[in-house]
Amino acid sequence: MTLTLTQIQRILEEENLLREFITPAKWGLTAPFEKTFQQLSYDSRKADADTLFFCKGNNFKAEYLQQALDQGLSVYIAEQPFEVEADLAIIVHDIRKALAVLSMAFYGYPQEKLTIIGITGTKGKTTTAYFAKKILDRANGEKTALFSTLSTTLDGVTFFKSQLTTPESLELYQMMQEAVTNGMTHLVMEVSSQAYKVARVHGLTFDVGIFLNISPDHIGPIEHPTFEDYFYCKRQLISHSKQIVLQNETDHVDLLLEMAQKQSTPVITYGDMEADYHVEPLKHPLSFALIAENDELGLNGEYDLRLAGDFNKENAAAALIASRLAGADQANAKKGLAEALVPGRMNLLLKENGAHIYVDYAHNYLSMKSILAFAKEKHPKGTITVLTGSTGGKAESRREGIGQAIGEYADVAILTMDDSNFEDPKAIAEEIQAAIQNDHVTVHYIEDRKQAILQAIDAAGPNDALVLAGKGTDKYMTLNGEDQPYEGDYVIVENYLA
Repeated sequence: MTLTLTQIQRILEEENLLREFITPAKWGLTAPFEKTFQQLSYDSRKADADTLFFCKGNNFKAEYLQQALDQGLSVYIAEQPFEVEADLAIIVHDIRKALAVLSMAFYGYPQEKLTIIGITGTKGKTTTAYFAKKILDRANGEKTALFSTLSTTLDGVTFFKSQLTTPESLELYQMMQEAVTNGMTHLVMEVSSQAYKVARVHGLTFDVGIFLNISPDHIGPIEHPTFEDYFYCKRQLISHSKQIVLQNETDHVDLLLEMAQKQSTPVITYGDMEADYHVEPLKHPLSFALIAENDELGLNGEYDLRLAGDFNKENAAAALIASRLAGADQANAKKGLAEALVPGRMNLLLKENGAHIYVDYAHNYLSMKSILAFAKEKHPKGTITVLTGSTGGKAESRREGIGQAIGEYADVAILTMDDSNFEDPKAIAEEIQAAIQNDHVTVHYIEDRKQAILQAIDAAGPNDALVLAGKGTDKYMTLNGEDQPYEGDYVIVENYLA
């Protein structure tokens, strides 16, 4: 992988991103020399003479650039020049967009060698991504890469923990290129609102885009200042997909359909009786039917799941439609869907006395409401207990939503630690408790999460449901800026029951 200065100039000019070249006076103001770059980086610790260095980030300091220059760097790219000794400064209008378009070029446009499904929505992205990957694995022989909130695989079978829901553009195209090298033919990836806000997916067009739902989330000083900003970023997927799969009952669906129509983007809807594909729950709690009056995709029929909840049937419908558009046949779609498991998504374990213990990653109003409503419906004679916390240092608006859902559906709340980072977990718990607008909910605070889980299991009676929300199978707890080892909610329950 290489990129020449001439190629960089051409790409930036075509994208209307180039402002100017700044060089020492002896070179003039045009590209001063031909140079081939062997590496792109925005980490000064990894820069050398063969690197094109990107000065990006809200916390970028000139000393980082100087460190890179001391290591042999000669060319940098930024939104403004720095007072440093460099052979060339490439000044651009938007450094993040420049990083995206140059990264895809450096890695040989790997997106053109993959069929890519992009998934956005406030909740359900990860479940839908896992469903779609399993379906495509069945259809194409495990040649599907996955970029999800939970984990990433570049060879279809080996998974590692993801750092971001959607990787930074440089890593995104590096990973795509590795997937292509590994023989992958498909990629299923979650697309976060931040991915559009900070241009991680600038210039990327998805073969199929899935829009699941929209509700307030990720709103705070670090992420999105308002819901309008959040929704604007989310709906960019509509503008950057060749075809769209859309839940027809989601909020603001008319606006989304209007966007697609203006761009002549084909849309297939799923959901209620008015949708192109109607999701019909069946008597068995883990089965559903997909029904279309005009079944052009050949998907009509009954399907089985391994995850509880009607919302997962809708996620499954989205995955079925998108995977079919990406080349999967119905027979393999049925088999793949029946095999799919998602870590920390409605995993059910049974206590010997009959109590149901659900382990789920629910972490905002919509996801918490869904799982608690499900538990209340399935356990009408029992006590609904939820154990949860909320992350520190981001998405502060989630806390009120978690409390609201608890007040609407739970009988007992056990508030505890969940990646509190630099915040006081008790203060986070107090914010959640303040939003529980129901005097009939009994609230406890137990800071140690494992101890809280063990006490909750001990207390669960034969007709009761216990919902462990937020951590799922995570093997770490983020405290004071570091990931500390943690068994994971699922393992703690499993070991207790054993």
